[in-house]
Amino acid sequence: MSNKKELLWASRFNEPFDRDALKFSSSVHVDGKLFREDIRGSIAHATMLGEEGIIGEEEARAICTGLKEIERELEEGSLVPHWEDEDIHTVIENRLKEKIGAVAGKLHSGRSRNDQVATDTRLYMRERIDELQVALNDLLETLVEKAETYKDSIIFGYTHLQRAQPISAGHYYLAYFNMFDRDTDRLLDLSMRVDVSPLGAAAFSGSTLPLNVERTAELLGFTEIFSNSIDAVSDRDILIEFISCCSIIMMHLSRFSEDIILWSSYEFGYLEISDAFSTGSSIMPQKKNADIAELIRGKTGRVYGDLMAMLTIMKGLPLSYNRDMQEDKPPLFDSAETAISCVTLFNRMLQHTRLKEERLGELTKKDLSLATEIAEYLVRKDVPFRDAHRITGKIVSWSIENRTPLPDIPLKRFREFSEVFDEGIFAALTPEASITSKKSHGSCSFESVERQIREARELLG
Repeated sequence: MSNKKELLWASRFNEPFDRDALKFSSSVHVDGKLFREDIRGSIAHATMLGEEGIIGEEEARAICTGLKEIERELEEGSLVPHWEDEDIHTVIENRLKEKIGAVAGKLHSGRSRNDQVATDTRLYMRERIDELQVALNDLLETLVEKAETYKDSIIFGYTHLQRAQPISAGHYYLAYFNMFDRDTDRLLDLSMRVDVSPLGAAAFSGSTLPLNVERTAELLGFTEIFSNSIDAVSDRDILIEFISCCSIIMMHLSRFSEDIILWSSYEFGYLEISDAFSTGSSIMPQKKNADIAELIRGKTGRVYGDLMAMLTIMKGLPLSYNRDMQEDKPPLFDSAETAISCVTLFNRMLQHTRLKEERLGELTKKDLSLATEIAEYLVRKDVPFRDAHRITGKIVSWSIENRTPLPDIPLKRFREFSEVFDEGIFAALTPEASITSKKSHGSCSFESVERQIREARELLG
């Protein structure tokens, strides 16, 4: 193999490119991840060139055979890209020339690295979207299973991180089901915009050669082709949209992770994480830390950073292609890999958690979270809600001052706050009654949760 590195663009230059400048501008250490996509796109392009008579059929076959051999070499590690190759496209084309000679130079007929890399990127994104969808669907399955397992279990619902009202634990898991289900919808919607072939746009203005862009799109499995050659190579909105989708997914994971971190703490004690997904301390033997959840929460910031990086890279770029766009790969790759690994591992961790139902049962029976039931009891007695709210607030204050749980307050004391109270108040002051009494659509009632579980299973097919 020759040690001479040929730069694909250097034909009009008389002086060699400065080595430090080449090292600074080299992207092969990043875009080397795209070698499979690049070879796939090149095979499609060469096949089309041969079919259209732009190059000979034998030449096209030789190019395709050589490209497949190069793919094996890259996979096996016998061909190792070097920074002097500048980018993965150069690595592949130079190696192809070594294998089949000057005919390798015909591969680039009617093609620029601009539409080449845009094609590679879309092929990469299609695969990552599919992987992320699979990971999310697995998580959705787990959430439905958790909702089914704990549909009759009672936990606290929170607002402002304060105990608010008792709810079915199944209702809690289904809330996250809905969030991640919307994430799958966003990715599905994005996939339609990703599934557009830019191959044939060339540098930005098209080609004088009779390229069959429909054929290359067909060979690569794209459902649509570009409509404007400038736009095809110069925008990165689908990358921004993809990283935005990843950011929203990570935000949902981070919120869920925060719940798990808090709930598994000694102070809460609502939930147990399996030892397989916990760590200890190098100095404090008693510690059991929710490190996986903490790491996922931390990695969310990385993906947010990827999104801001992409938005900043593209801000103010004139049409059409600019070298700034080379910097789109690190945030794309990082956000995709981070989101996929986090969803996958979070799902496995979630499968190995359990609610501490006995503790939760004791806590919810005697808690102030039943105060809303008193207010709504008064409303059913024809007391205006604002008056009911005021009366209940005074009852809560008395309960705190006298260290008496709401269900243990005597009827005589209730009637000191309002004469409309009767024995029926005690039937309302249980977590089960609170949950069962919910009548509105999508509520936390056991009946509603059963219905939501059925709907979720139907969504998953």
